[in-house]
Amino acid sequence: MSEQHRGPQGQGGTGEPGGGTGRPGGPGGPGGPGGSIGPASFGFGPGRGGPAGMGMPVQKAKDFKGALRRLLGYLKPHQFSLIVVFATAVLSTVFSILGPKIMGKATTELFEGMMGIINKVPGASIDFSYIGDILLVLAGLYLISAMFSYIQQYVMAGVAQKTVYDLRKDVNEKLAKLPLKFYDSRTHGEILSRAVNDVDNISGTLQQSLTQFITAIVTLIGVIVMMLTISPLMTLITVVTLPLSMIAIKMIAGKSQTYFKGQQKSLGELNGHVEEMYTGHPIVKAFGHEAKSIRQFDDVNEKLYESGWRAQFVSGMIMPIMGVIGNIGYVLVSVAGGILVLRKAIEIGDVQAFISYSRQFTMPITQTAQIANIIQSTIASAERVFELLDEVEEVPEAVNAARVALPGRAPAAADGGVLMPQGNVRFEHVKFGYSGDIPLIEDMSIDVRAGQTIAIVGPTGAGKTTLINLLMRFYELGDGRITVDGVNITELKRGDLRSLFGMVLQDTWLFNGTIRDNIAYGRAGATEAEVVQAARAAYADHFIRTLPEGYDTVLNEEASNISQGQKQLLTIARAILADPSILILDEATSSVDTRTEIHIQRAMNELMQGRTSFVIAHRLSTIRDADLILVMNRGTVIEHGTHEELLAKGGFYADLYESQFTGRKVRGEVV
Repeated sequence: MSEQHRGPQGQGGTGEPGGGTGRPGGPGGPGGPGGSIGPASFGFGPGRGGPAGMGMPVQKAKDFKGALRRLLGYLKPHQFSLIVVFATAVLSTVFSILGPKIMGKATTELFEGMMGIINKVPGASIDFSYIGDILLVLAGLYLISAMFSYIQQYVMAGVAQKTVYDLRKDVNEKLAKLPLKFYDSRTHGEILSRAVNDVDNISGTLQQSLTQFITAIVTLIGVIVMMLTISPLMTLITVVTLPLSMIAIKMIAGKSQTYFKGQQKSLGELNGHVEEMYTGHPIVKAFGHEAKSIRQFDDVNEKLYESGWRAQFVSGMIMPIMGVIGNIGYVLVSVAGGILVLRKAIEIGDVQAFISYSRQFTMPITQTAQIANIIQSTIASAERVFELLDEVEEVPEAVNAARVALPGRAPAAADGGVLMPQGNVRFEHVKFGYSGDIPLIEDMSIDVRAGQTIAIVGPTGAGKTTLINLLMRFYELGDGRITVDGVNITELKRGDLRSLFGMVLQDTWLFNGTIRDNIAYGRAGATEAEVVQAARAAYADHFIRTLPEGYDTVLNEEASNISQGQKQLLTIARAILADPSILILDEATSSVDTRTEIHIQRAMNELMQGRTSFVIAHRLSTIRDADLILVMNRGTVIEHGTHEELLAKGGFYADLYESQFTGRKVRGEVV
């Protein structure tokens, strides 16, 4: 999916133009008598590319050779299987191509026998035994061709799926190693497009187009050879009509390309409008803009109709035009063949066979051109995937990392020793900036003792959440260091470091699954009793049991079948079950009612006993009892102390506290 067609964040996008360039419809019976040509032969129809890849705009790779070389590297372990695919494709096509020539022998025998009977030639008859033998041979050839085709598809399916399996595995492992700033700088749709759509495009090409490309080339060569063996003159007549077809295709392709681009642009606008209106329909209704939304939809839909109609009409002209050109060639070949038969230069059956071959002649040419465009689009997809694989990864884990001892888990011996978590945290002259030339935190030093509750307050953009991201090593420090119980966090494996923390954020995250599974996500191997106990501690047990399925209630994709407050209760239960050494609470009770907040606050107070807790607070009334309050502004801790101490100072915190009750602007606030 090209990025200009990317959908809204969190969506896979509006879909690729016709699936990239459209897949060829597959050969229209290249070996069968008559070699019929029709729309299915060229891959026409909705979502397809049109003849010779003339449909939707084709995305091209910036470095075709480099991307192709890397993609071939994924195919290298399957060299033997690819040789089998190539050999069976050749054999299948060859056996299929022989059919019309042999069928011509039966036609000749039938014609000569009938003419002898009509002319009353003594002893003249039709040798049905000979014709029967020919039919048996034909049946055998087509059966063998089908068998080789089956082997080809079976082997290629394995190669394609194994190759894409390896590619998906590499992409997934890469995504796990990328730093948080990678995800912050890109929309979800773009990442999903590369990890899913582009990989699927590669998969489809390897599975279908590669074998069809081989078959088309072999068919083209084989048909030309067979036509030359019958009559070089008739072959020349057939080839002469080919440039006329190419000129017609080029002229129509140039015209339709403009309309297809307009169609894709309108389609993107329409999808974006629908997604925006229907995800935000409560707001649209609340402000009474339904009529305006419908008018916008009608306008865009009208543009889509016009460009789509013109694109399909113009591209649809190619079949009648090619039919006319093909019929001209058919007439010329028939006339030339009749003359050659009269001169006894060839047999009547050869004319029938040649006409069959001439019908097949244009199909592989059109298919090859179309598949070439598909391969171009596929290499562009591969290049986008490889760009993802080449992204700068997180700083590598420490070689001799210390291990963390957690409840119920005995850590393996490690060169760096074993950390027995207590909850002491130190920030020592920490410097950090999302961009190297724009520092956000210039010189931060904090000393937190085990069991303390640390509240972090400040205006928007002060660096509160950044401090937590640095603590959990989602971002790397520019300078200074952070230690947990005296161990530098860079000397711990990221997984072990993050296992020390339990998080309850304002933005809840629950996955599609049962309530039990969502709570148990907090600790692997948790028992049913432990899950229920955590739910009770979070005051979630009561509402869970009122649901028809109780703990087996399945949450949908966005967990919209429970309220926002109930979601928050489940995330709190999950954190309680994790039993962490350090808690991170980001306005954890903001989405619940006052009565529930009182219950949760009691549960959180019990949970925070003996644990180090970092509380990002917006409502200052909730952090009066904190052991230490850090007041941040412009990425620096400008004040620290208890609630009473900070109020007594009459500084930034006092102004901030007073502003929540009076609405007065805070001095020096950064918004």
